[in-house]
Amino acid sequence: MVIIEPEPEPEQNESVMDPAPAGPAEDEGSGSGDESFEDALTEEQLREKAIGQANDAKAEGNKLFSEGKYEDALSKYETALQIASEIESSEEIRSMCHANRAICFSKLGKYDETIKECTRALELNPSYIKALLRRGEAHEKLEHYDEAIADMKKITELDPSNDHARKSLRRLEPIAAEKREKMKEEMIGKLKEMGNSVLGKFGMSIDNFQAVKDPNTGSYSIQFQK
Repeated sequence: MVIIEPEPEPEQNESVMDPAPAGPAEDEGSGSGDESFEDALTEEQLREKAIGQANDAKAEGNKLFSEGKYEDALSKYETALQIASEIESSEEIRSMCHANRAICFSKLGKYDETIKECTRALELNPSYIKALLRRGEAHEKLEHYDEAIADMKKITELDPSNDHARKSLRRLEPIAAEKREKMKEEMIGKLKEMGNSVLGKFGMSIDNFQAVKDPNTGSYSIQFQK
């Protein structure tokens, strides 16, 4: 089945505040409150400027991604993250950059890194459906079917109308059940080999022992057969 990768998130539109006009000179004794107001404006202007720089770096990353330059895009998203990490209340842009880095790693076939980036995005935004989707797809690539199912189920909880997640669940659940059964058979086979290696010293094998169920109690007992 061909999975269409979602494109990176579009950049946020953040407006930069115009600097406040200088007010008339105040009498001595009334300046402390006015200075605090100016300081607050300056901090907000600096925050807006930093958000703009982070969005610019993310936009460059999106452009590089669209050109297939995934390594370069990763670098730009990392730059955006470094800028945004110094800004309060920047969870949205940071989660988007992590999710965009995740799809770059997916394009490069680095699915473990995809999972790590999606997890970071979800730590910032637990209801981020695109991050859940990309992580689930990466888990499937690595045959982590139970983990993929968990992510798809979370998507259906957040968005019951999500057709992609519902279809993925219908496809993944029988695959996961088959894998679990295969793993169980392999484990039993290894246990038998181990048991036979010990019992063989006494001229016996696992086949000499049979588990018999008591119809009255439902419990099992081990019986020796020659």
